[in-house]
Amino acid sequence: MKVRGEEPSLSQTFADLYEEYLPRVFRYVKCRVNDVASAEDLTSSVFEKAVSNFARYNRDKAAFSTWIFTIARNTLTDYYRVEAGKKKQHVSLEEAEERPANIPSPPEELERKELAEKLSQCVAQLSPEEQEIIHLRFEAELTNREIAKIMGFSESNVGVKLYRAIRKMRDSLQRLEYVS
Repeated sequence: MKVRGEEPSLSQTFADLYEEYLPRVFRYVKCRVNDVASAEDLTSSVFEKAVSNFARYNRDKAAFSTWIFTIARNTLTDYYRVEAGKKKQHVSLEEAEERPANIPSPPEELERKELAEKLSQCVAQLSPEEQEIIHLRFEAELTNREIAKIMGFSESNVGVKLYRAIRKMRDSLQRLEYVS
């Protein structure tokens, strides 16, 4: 709790940021791995790294979102280096989305599952770079500017890559709909 005129403590500041970013980091990590338990472990690892280095974080250099998602991305890179010998794992978009409070009817649920499966197929056809941009934008809810800082691109380059990836997904989805 902040008293007027007092700055919040370092631990309180981190606690507030943790509460704000935990769901987004978890969704991003969960979308990149095929196992909820692994996603929980990796998300925990991301925040362990963040808390141990928080005193060195400089908000003048990067927004917290950029900093924390860079840590998440590097943690996933390390995870996949260790898992390199294993079969590549994917998570369907359906599994990654959070279930709404009101449960849809069975026909609605079936339709949503079919669409999620088709979208997952479309994402799988993208390059790894395009998949990363899609996940950072829509799962982690980052802006193009934040993605640019994380991936080392210009903001306009991210916009172009995102537009092209979405266009590829749209075209692929249309082909799938035509075949069905």
